[in-house]
Amino acid sequence: MNEILLGVDPREQSVPALVWAADEAVRRGLALRLVVVVPPSHEGFRYDALAHQSALHIRAESAIVYAEDVVRQLHGGLRIATERVNGVPATVLRHMAEHAALVVVGSRRLGRMAEMFGESSVVVPLTARASCPVVVVRVPEHTTVHPPTLVVGVDGSESARAAAAFAVEEASLRGARLRAVWVWPPSTLARDDLDEAVTERRGLLAESVAGWAEKHPDVDVSQEVLRGHPVEQLALASQDSLALVVGRRGRGGYSGMRLGSTVHGLLHRAMCPVITVPLPRREGWTGDPVRADRPRSRKADRPRTDGPLGTGALRPPRGTVGREDGPGPSAGFPER
Repeated sequence: MNEILLGVDPREQSVPALVWAADEAVRRGLALRLVVVVPPSHEGFRYDALAHQSALHIRAESAIVYAEDVVRQLHGGLRIATERVNGVPATVLRHMAEHAALVVVGSRRLGRMAEMFGESSVVVPLTARASCPVVVVRVPEHTTVHPPTLVVGVDGSESARAAAAFAVEEASLRGARLRAVWVWPPSTLARDDLDEAVTERRGLLAESVAGWAEKHPDVDVSQEVLRGHPVEQLALASQDSLALVVGRRGRGGYSGMRLGSTVHGLLHRAMCPVITVPLPRREGWTGDPVRADRPRSRKADRPRTDGPLGTGALRPPRGTVGREDGPGPSAGFPER
């Protein structure tokens, strides 16, 4: 929990994700771990397969060096560690996320089917299963809009309350205002019933953010109940935002269903970084800010790494952290 994890894709380096992760590490006073994951070859020991795998390792090292150079130019005093890991990118990053405050990845903008089922997909499986918030950076945040604004989607669920808690804290860190939005799909209610339903949702919205806003009185929180499709309305709200924060609500066996249709749609359509917040793994979590400081349990297992490549041991073994002069950041064929 003392670092931010960035997955760097050597095939398509995401500079916006790199900048976002570095800036966030500085805001939170955390270390930045840059990880490149080299996927396994499925061609056994054929000569061309071994040559291809060797080329992937070279590209991975090159990408991590480049990424570290960029970060050091942005923030010379930031603590950085780098790793090269063998494995399936989404799986490796998900395991490493168990010891991170945030995971940041770029987006390769794969089609929906490729994102959900393809081996090279990272965004959907990682966002659906990671135990910490996941930040997907398709486009840079809107830093020229004033006042700076974050948007959080709220619907009264436990996952939305977790998202609101994160969003208020993030807005406080950035000195930004927070726009809490409840999107209510159109209905066939009579006018009187409609007014009553809107009033009820406004009350639930206020209840969802009240406790967290009280913990951060410096944050100006506006509350809106909008009519329409949640993906469309939240995507519109994202056009002027530093980031869009949503809770992970989906259930089911495969990644798309675990993620939820609204979040899945926003990963494609939001015009700013999307932060997906899972429910804290705490017994008795109710979204109550009074109970928000309990430690969460962590698993100890980790992916196997293939040798030192890095700068600084910031957490216990199981990764390759290493030499002071080692190359820098990058995370394997994540970048969606």
